[in-house]
Amino acid sequence: MDYKALGLVAGIEIHQQLDTRRKLFCNCPTTLREVREHNGEFFRYLRATVSEMGEIDRAAKEEMKNNRKFLYYTYDTTCLVENDEEPPAPLNDEALTVCLTIAKMFGMMPVPQLHTMRKLVIDGSNTSGFQRTMLVAFNGSLPNGGEIETICLEEEAAQRVKDEVFSLDRLGIPLVEITTSPCMHTPEEVQSVAEYIGMVLRSTGKVKRGIGTIRQDVNISIAQGARVEIKGVQELDLIAEVVRREVQRQQNLLRIRDELRTRGATTGGATGLDITALFKETKSTVLKKAKKIHAVTLKGFAGLVGREIQPERRLGSEMSDYAKKCGVGGIFHTDELPAYGVTAEEVGLLRSHMNAGENDCVILVAGANEKQAACAISQVITRATLALSDKPVPEETRKMLESGSTAYMRPLPGAARMYPETDVLPVIIGDERWSAVTIPELLTEKAERFAREYGIEKNYALQLAASEKLPLFDHALKEGIKPKLAAFTLLSTVTELRREGVDVRSVSDGAYLAIWRAVEGGKAAKEAVPDLIRSIAKGSSIDTALAELAPAVSRAELETIVRKIIAERSDFVAEKGKAALGPLMGVVMEEVRGSVDGKVVSEILRREIESATAGKKP
Repeated sequence: MDYKALGLVAGIEIHQQLDTRRKLFCNCPTTLREVREHNGEFFRYLRATVSEMGEIDRAAKEEMKNNRKFLYYTYDTTCLVENDEEPPAPLNDEALTVCLTIAKMFGMMPVPQLHTMRKLVIDGSNTSGFQRTMLVAFNGSLPNGGEIETICLEEEAAQRVKDEVFSLDRLGIPLVEITTSPCMHTPEEVQSVAEYIGMVLRSTGKVKRGIGTIRQDVNISIAQGARVEIKGVQELDLIAEVVRREVQRQQNLLRIRDELRTRGATTGGATGLDITALFKETKSTVLKKAKKIHAVTLKGFAGLVGREIQPERRLGSEMSDYAKKCGVGGIFHTDELPAYGVTAEEVGLLRSHMNAGENDCVILVAGANEKQAACAISQVITRATLALSDKPVPEETRKMLESGSTAYMRPLPGAARMYPETDVLPVIIGDERWSAVTIPELLTEKAERFAREYGIEKNYALQLAASEKLPLFDHALKEGIKPKLAAFTLLSTVTELRREGVDVRSVSDGAYLAIWRAVEGGKAAKEAVPDLIRSIAKGSSIDTALAELAPAVSRAELETIVRKIIAERSDFVAEKGKAALGPLMGVVMEEVRGSVDGKVVSEILRREIESATAGKKP
């Protein structure tokens, strides 16, 4: 696709957890727990509150269509602040310092006085019904010429366990939200900018690592389309694909609108009808369980409700998402029936009862009661009307699905979403504090330095700079460990052992340092490092692991071993000559089991091979 011709405009919001000792507004640790460790639970019903202007946010109104009961798990590491039963403590100064550091790295301007706001969230992810957030800095720059518009410091949301069940161990962890300008025009550029911002964040050494600790929200629009926010893209490699699929979805919605208008389709006068009696003898499991079944005829929509708008998603999927806001499981439509236990005869009776012509599509919803069914069919009509409108791509917030396609969540929030937090005092950012903020070395610069100063191969240096084990590497250098030994162990040896099934996660940083000290002190050859890690991963101490190695071999003993191996393979050595060095190196190292430095083995082996083949070739 020619994305620039399509008018693609994109921006991103990156949410990154900070690795601080305590949460943003309480003294609880930022430790994530296993769900089975929870020691208490309580429930809440969340409702929207009006803004300072007396308005209720449109996104919150959507969430309130279905009155849900949320259950929360508590732990011995959470407190009454997370429960929303105690006022928040003062702002975590450590988290603010990290946020200011990130702002300075992007060349941003700090806000002189920080005011905490409440951001209305009633999807269950906050016990209070809002998230505390504050604007910290604005006007930063990006390498592509774009702009970092703002950086905010805010609370992380609770972790969803399943459905309406949430875990409070994550709620309140400090989080930075970085928002760019809409300065990207291709999927690849969006992914590249996200990679750069992620690199800057990791350069601080003060952010959490691992799945779920960083999330990207992508804002996307094309000409004639609309701004859509896609939330929760956790995998960096999927960002470009998410953008491509959203462009595809908006294009297809525009095409469907044009075809509907060409057909003379309409939703004018479309109303939901109670057709429960029509399916009283049905074999469909879903319809049989329903207390109320409602239907609507969409004039001119036949074949288009079932049309794909992005992989695994159809126009009917969009209507279904809207209906689900009322608590139903989804919709049935005649573009896909007979199916799901609904027979061809029942479809014929349905179409006749609903006065549906060949070009019409009938939508059904199955509800637990009259209110739910009526709400769901009304939502279907709303979405169908949008499909015909001048703006067939609604402005909305969507969630990313596993494949990279997306599903509707709620309308985009408006200004009524925010109101002041009266329980937290303002924080002053004066010139003295801002001047005291120091900028750490970028990981890309660090990698270049590793390659230049330590002779580490460039790709290894980049991997090392981005590795979670970078602090361990820095510690090793301070102790005088050879850089290449530490780097090779962390990037190559550990990777190979992990593929073998060795539980390298159980090997502590202290154990790695002990192994390297043993090598540097002559107690083990560097070739013994894999065996030492294997032993320690199984529970051995470093002393036990060293004792299990083969006894040290003297130079004289090594020469004897090498000559014996060459003599036993004299024909092979005569045929290969110097090329026999590589294969025989492995044989000798297996014999001495890592008790001799490989360089010494290579030196003696090369000399003995040359001696054995001298004068034997013309």
